[in-house]
Amino acid sequence: MGNRRRATERGRTRPAVIGGMIAAVVGGAGFGVYALYGGGAAADAGSSSGAEPVKSGPLSAAEVKSTATAFLTAWQSGDVEKAAAATNDTTAARTLLTGYGKEAYIEDVTLTAKKRSGDAVPFAVKGTVAYKTLTKPLAYESQLTVVRRAKDGKPLVDWHAAVVHPELEDGDKLVTGAAGTPPVKALDRDGGELTTAKYPSLGTVLDGLREKYGKKAGGKAGVELRVIRAGSEDAKDGKSSSSAKKTGASGKNPDKTLLELSSGTPGTVRTTLSPALQATAEQQVAAKSKASAVMIRPSTGEILAVANSGHGFNTAFQGSLAPGSTMKIVTASLLIEKGLASVNKEHPCPKYSTYGGWKFQNDDKFQIKGGTFKASFARSCNTAFISQAKELSDDDLTKQAQQVFGLGMDNWAIGVPTFDGSVPVQSQAQKAASLIGQGGVRMNPLNMASVVATAKTGTFRQPYLVPVTVDDRTLAKGSRSLSADTQAQLKELLQYTAAAGTAAEAMAGLGPDFGAKTGSAEVDNQKKPNGWFTAWKGDLAAAGVVQQGGHGGETAGPIVAALLKAGS
Repeated sequence: MGNRRRATERGRTRPAVIGGMIAAVVGGAGFGVYALYGGGAAADAGSSSGAEPVKSGPLSAAEVKSTATAFLTAWQSGDVEKAAAATNDTTAARTLLTGYGKEAYIEDVTLTAKKRSGDAVPFAVKGTVAYKTLTKPLAYESQLTVVRRAKDGKPLVDWHAAVVHPELEDGDKLVTGAAGTPPVKALDRDGGELTTAKYPSLGTVLDGLREKYGKKAGGKAGVELRVIRAGSEDAKDGKSSSSAKKTGASGKNPDKTLLELSSGTPGTVRTTLSPALQATAEQQVAAKSKASAVMIRPSTGEILAVANSGHGFNTAFQGSLAPGSTMKIVTASLLIEKGLASVNKEHPCPKYSTYGGWKFQNDDKFQIKGGTFKASFARSCNTAFISQAKELSDDDLTKQAQQVFGLGMDNWAIGVPTFDGSVPVQSQAQKAASLIGQGGVRMNPLNMASVVATAKTGTFRQPYLVPVTVDDRTLAKGSRSLSADTQAQLKELLQYTAAAGTAAEAMAGLGPDFGAKTGSAEVDNQKKPNGWFTAWKGDLAAAGVVQQGGHGGETAGPIVAALLKAGS
């Protein structure tokens, strides 16, 4: 863990729903300008005359309430222009609110404001989706936030697509009609059906399977209200396009069904998931607010389990997070190959190491005097790696990650969208930080489970969720394997770390055919780092992350260890 700079994390936020109704709103076109908070408001509430000074500073409760009232009143009454004018992005708001009626076919909308929380106003939405002869009620909750426009101080709704529906990302839209993609019935490796009722965190996985295999699996589409993601829309009728670019690097979730008006006939897709291990993974991550885990089989690449405690985004497959010291597996293999380190040779681990103008240190500023590289790896000594930066070219780590571990090539084809890791070429201090999993390095649990699996077998085998026999796709490959000597040393490092290093407590009782690495990654504006842990036991490999968890051995370690025990 580098203490000089902190790596940024690309996160996602969803509107929170806050309870406590304070006003009921009646539906229908006759709503007019009924005041949600009892005071009445027009769309230009909060504006100032030319003679008055521009307002600045925090918003008052009255400004928040009146602005929310203006927006919700106009939206409910069908006055799209007035509703859009109450936001800070009139064009985007007009487009989405127009489509709400004309493309999503949602009518008879009733909006009910709830208790304000600072500048945020949660609200409930009720309406009817009416498409041709089909109708179905719709109900959900969302939230808006009021901000002050800098140029004139006017309070406005801070526009994001999620205001209209919490499942929407900016650029997405709502469409009702014959779904472009038939539903699928996803099966586990034993033939049992995978559902979100059994496994709550599989929602995005099931959506991804439908998007890729719905048509191939032979199903028939029904009529649905769907979220159509930006870039996946058929311009003619809003159907999901099978040719849409869906790369893991985009970070986009698959299209999503919100409401089914008439049932389609699902096709069947078998996956590699183990029902027992999936249940264990779900149970383990549920104990943490933001945790993710993946288990794979190193000898084949089969994905046996994937789970996230937050179900809105598949961090386990699509997350882009600094992996901290778990990246030292890749770096150690590089140093060994280049003759810069060897398991039992003496290796420097000072309190501090400076490179590129940055001063790096170890956790609690520890040092190991006269210690070996094995001792430094097991204690997760940052300076043991930073000290070697001067011996490496700027692209050495990038090449090692791509060629040996299959990372950062954006070519994994597991069956659903993934982010395949990123190890960019960097220089100076950022290059040094990358050696310890900070800087510009980004990974997720799928990537790190694959890394430890590669260390165990010596050869990268791309993880996969759907067998290639389903669609004859080509799996990614590394251009070379680890040499026998490098692999032997790397395994020894990981085994020693699991037996006597920072991973020993979590891995107790799982040996002797095991190995592990802990990690923690600092993130800007977080009090605690993200805790990482990746390990193998026999022909099983797993990785996990607990965001804002602290030390990986204490937070993610028990999750990974529980998965390995369950699979033994």
